[in-house]
Amino acid sequence: MASSRIANVLAKRAITLTLALVVIMILTAVIMGASGYDTKIIKAIIHSELRAFRQQLIQEGISTEEIANLIKQRERELIEIYNLDKPWYQRTLPLALRALILDLGYVNSEEVANVAGTQLPLKVSAAILITLPRTIVMLTVAQIICAIIALRLAPLIAYRRGSLLDRAVITYAAAMNALPIWWLAIIAIFVLGFYLELAPKDYRAVVKYINMFGENPVESLRGILYYSWLPILVVVIGILGGWLYGVRAIALRVVGEDFVMVARAKGVPEKSVVKKYILRVIAGPVATIVILSLAGSIGGFIITESVFNWPGMGSLYYAAITTGDSNTLIGLIYITTAVYIVARFILEVLYVILDPRVRY
Repeated sequence: MASSRIANVLAKRAITLTLALVVIMILTAVIMGASGYDTKIIKAIIHSELRAFRQQLIQEGISTEEIANLIKQRERELIEIYNLDKPWYQRTLPLALRALILDLGYVNSEEVANVAGTQLPLKVSAAILITLPRTIVMLTVAQIICAIIALRLAPLIAYRRGSLLDRAVITYAAAMNALPIWWLAIIAIFVLGFYLELAPKDYRAVVKYINMFGENPVESLRGILYYSWLPILVVVIGILGGWLYGVRAIALRVVGEDFVMVARAKGVPEKSVVKKYILRVIAGPVATIVILSLAGSIGGFIITESVFNWPGMGSLYYAAITTGDSNTLIGLIYITTAVYIVARFILEVLYVILDPRVRY
């Protein structure tokens, strides 16, 4: 009976989350189209291409009248290529609906293809699959390291509330919250890259080692570690304070509970109290932070990736936004939203496993 109730609840949550994904995709398409965002950027791109085309024709010595005719012809061709001859709802809504069945279409922008490190024609799904491992190497790994450190230290810090270590962590978290990660990246590259020459100055070469990982894992791993240790370190330094403070805040609610106080009064060792009496109780909320943070890291950090010249998902987002590449932008939003939706459903299942009150 209990298992059937749990199955019904999970099924309802799955349906609700799926509907949320559909609504988000449709709203994204409506906002992009109705606001005129993609139209303005595409018109600017067409204007730039026509200006370059005019310069080319002038250099070839073509007459002014013929240049005007060729410009008009090229403008009509570009309008058809970018679908500006159609209303916005015929351009963006079909993209969102096709994305729901994993038909993400093709990349329209050379800049997006450059981030992926390839040339057009290029499928949006291929561009995402190419750049996603780069973001995982840099950001997701950093999030995992922070999660491990926070899970081991934060409950102990909460257990010693008011101590010097506790005050130091609060100060560190406040300082890191005020400092942007991209600023830390600039300082790290300047000091460790240019001044001390302990780290690379440019990190785009990591793409080579990620791409060849299947062919030569040992050599590729060395290259990946060489180019990724500083970006990972910078991200860890930048976000670890928030991790420690967040898990500490959750643990503080439990430290003062009667069962913890009784365990301490009985002389139970500190590590046992933290592991058996605190971590078990906060497992659900902490799992929420861990899983949603890992899911969120998939989207990348736009400015931080730019500082490191790291062509990941953040750089792909930026290229798609600045060039009005609707196909790529819709595809990116779909993938990142879908990852978040899946993460939320995993959390629902974990809550059933970790929290007896949910089961009964």
